[in-house]
Amino acid sequence: MCLSYALLIIYVSLNPFDFDFQNGIAAWAWLDAPLPHFITLFDVSVNVLAYIPLGFLGMFATYPRWRNFVALGIALCLSASLAFVVETLQSWLPTRIPSQMDWWANVLGGLLGGLLAIPLGPQWFSGSTIRRHFDQWFGLNWAACALFLLFPWSQIYPQSSWLGTGVWGHAIFGSIDWGTLVINHVIQETVITSLCWLGVGLLLSLGLRHKAPQWLILNGLLGLTVLIKILFSGLQFGTEFSLIWLTAGAVWGMILGSLLLRWALKLEPAVKFWLALICLVGTAIAVNILPDNPYFILTLRHWYQGRLLHFNELMQWVSVVWLPLALVWMIRSAMKFKSQH
Repeated sequence: MCLSYALLIIYVSLNPFDFDFQNGIAAWAWLDAPLPHFITLFDVSVNVLAYIPLGFLGMFATYPRWRNFVALGIALCLSASLAFVVETLQSWLPTRIPSQMDWWANVLGGLLGGLLAIPLGPQWFSGSTIRRHFDQWFGLNWAACALFLLFPWSQIYPQSSWLGTGVWGHAIFGSIDWGTLVINHVIQETVITSLCWLGVGLLLSLGLRHKAPQWLILNGLLGLTVLIKILFSGLQFGTEFSLIWLTAGAVWGMILGSLLLRWALKLEPAVKFWLALICLVGTAIAVNILPDNPYFILTLRHWYQGRLLHFNELMQWVSVVWLPLALVWMIRSAMKFKSQH
């Protein structure tokens, strides 16, 4: 996990990798460069937050050989070293400006992540507590577990309807002119959100063990998704707009979807399979064909991505591929189950 997150940082920090090694800038030039004239809270916050998980996971990676403050020192060195390499490589990227401020913010983030991990007990550091829960929930179905963990991240990229997975744009469905037709966007988002959550919940329930508290687990996932969305919306649009996506349609859609899901979880697996397939395919067509909320379009026009540009591109890819991967897994699991019986 620590290595995977480090690779994610490298991708986001160095994308699109158009290095110019002949630009005449020395690799260590950023160490002597003056601090930027304008230091924004946004830039500092992003650099700190990005390295908190690295410091946290670094503590896990060193267990059980090193513990407590020795492990903290190793996690801090890992964060500082990775930040140093990234800042140095950014010297040869035309679209990046390395600075000491970024490096110190990254180091602070790694330190905070390590400090957050110190109070945890040996069972958490060894991963036995987390793994035991996931074994109880998913068994050996690691593909379903991966889809479960990826789902919150598939919702970070802005979308017209909350939980509206499978936004592929005009490449597949083409452009539709709705003319002067008036659509109630609250009702539209309520229906799309509720059916999307019903479909996602039923899909993931097919990978959960029958004795697992499925409804509680899935609603816990929904709560985590909401928290992650609030956090990243604040980073994308500013803290005052962190709840801009939480419309009346999104709230009522989540409530209605959760109530429908509680009932649908009692159905037979075959019925859940077809109901999930109908909900997800139907809503995927709807979010691509129905007109976007005009307030959503207006919000995007004022969206300044800044240093999150490449991270947003990555999250957009996650939002695009999550539904196809989930459908492939679901159909493949159904065919495997049918062949065994």
